[in-house]
Amino acid sequence: MSIGIWQVILILLIVLIIFGAGKLPRVMGDVAKGVKNFKSGLKEEDEDTKKIDAEEGRTIHQTVNKDETAKSS
Repeated sequence: MSIGIWQVILILLIVLIIFGAGKLPRVMGDVAKGVKNFKSGLKEEDEDTKKIDAEEGRTIHQTVNKDETAKSS
C-alpha cells in the first residue's frame, strides 16, 4: 500500500486547516531548522567518533611498540 496523490492532498489540506495560512510558513521554518540541527548533530557525532577512534588507535599502537621494545631488551 503506497500513499497516492489524493491522500497527500488530503493531508496537506488538513494541515492547512489546522495551522492556517498565516502560521504555516513559520511552522515549516521551524521544521527546517529542526532538520538542519539534527543533521549537524549527526555530523558532529561522526567527527567525535573519528577523533576517539584515532586516539584509541594511537594508544593501542603506542602500547604495542612499548611491548615490542620490552621484549627486544
